[in-house]
Amino acid sequence: MNSNPHSRASRLRIGIVGGGIGGVALAVGLARHPDLDVHLFEAAERFSEIGAGVSFGPNAVRAISLLGLEAAYRGIADASPAPFEDVWFEWRRGQNEAYLTATLAPGCGQSSVHRADFLAAIVAHLPEGIAHFGKRCRIVEQDAEGVSVSFEDGSTFRGDILIGYDGIKSAVREHVLPVANYGEFGPRWSGTQAYRGLVPVERLCRAMRETGCDERLALVPQMYLGPDRHILTFPVKQGTLINVVAFVTDRSSDEPQLPEGAPWVSEVDQQTMLDDFPGWGAASRAILGCIDHPTRWALHELPELPRYVRERVVIVGDAAHAMLPHQGAGAGQALEDAYVLASLLGDASCDRGNVASVLSAFEAVRHARTCRVQATSREAGDIYEYAGEGIGDDEIHLAAGLERRFDWLWNHDPRDDVAAARRRLDWVDRHSA
Repeated sequence: MNSNPHSRASRLRIGIVGGGIGGVALAVGLARHPDLDVHLFEAAERFSEIGAGVSFGPNAVRAISLLGLEAAYRGIADASPAPFEDVWFEWRRGQNEAYLTATLAPGCGQSSVHRADFLAAIVAHLPEGIAHFGKRCRIVEQDAEGVSVSFEDGSTFRGDILIGYDGIKSAVREHVLPVANYGEFGPRWSGTQAYRGLVPVERLCRAMRETGCDERLALVPQMYLGPDRHILTFPVKQGTLINVVAFVTDRSSDEPQLPEGAPWVSEVDQQTMLDDFPGWGAASRAILGCIDHPTRWALHELPELPRYVRERVVIVGDAAHAMLPHQGAGAGQALEDAYVLASLLGDASCDRGNVASVLSAFEAVRHARTCRVQATSREAGDIYEYAGEGIGDDEIHLAAGLERRFDWLWNHDPRDDVAAARRRLDWVDRHSA
């Protein structure tokens, strides 16, 4: 797509860089407003998601519903089996499967999907002509009249607003936070490696029986805890597969470094994974023994950024607040971002003259929350691995904290963010379009 003059029939011309779950959800939300000219740019040649299962807390499910995507979600979502519908995770000691406690998410439980399935389900709601593929962002520039993007294929886009949903390795982030002014804010390795695999549920049930463990451990979402390690399981693909992630953390340094040139994702043999869990219990060994060809992921995150907005350009989702997966909160924050942005940009009060103020209001109501979710996700990984500050391996203290730890995260309603932003913009007396 080459540079085009503004279509004056449109209230706003909006570019979104990044066609993952957050970017597509935002595009769908914005496309419902006929006075918006929306364009979504994806670097790949088609929509695709890496990874397997993704977990959604009640707040994420709320955002999905508010975005008008609940039916698409419910059609593919998994849940904890009856009578454990409200169970987010049961927590157990990794060495012997001893039950510690359970965290409940009433009315939601462990609501999860396969990433690619969910993306496909929401892409189905995207109108024709909005998505453009093979568009890798190269340069972002803006002036008083608008913002321009140059792509590696030589094409350009000019609009009123640019939204960077382009992930932890975001190209748009450099424009919002120039290294010359702010220093480096790139991804950093957390010190944690995660082994991942998908296991047929029948195989895991059989493995549990053969090791003398209750089949419930295969069917109900579980988290096995231990020093510098933890393992989680939950169902995906309508309960036919169990998503397994086994975490190992090196805490020998405050600033861990991957070996030079080491890939973020690699294939490893099963024995390498098993060797990382010496002395773990029968259930844990049975789970890992069902993963014939594990992949190992070096988990990266972003530091908490000082800002997400530069005038007409905003970064959101993992481009702004990539976090560790220990609260299952990353996708939920991207979806909350999408709902709040769609609500503000979709409002008839938003026009070419005030878009920078609208984006500033968005940042003002989202920044503290997303930074807190980043920080608590990091802390949660420490707690699960008996390294929580003031908790350590005190399992009674640990279990009591886990029962209510996530309430503040899950109970949030992004409509409150929209209302707060509208007050900042003095839109209080106008109804949202």
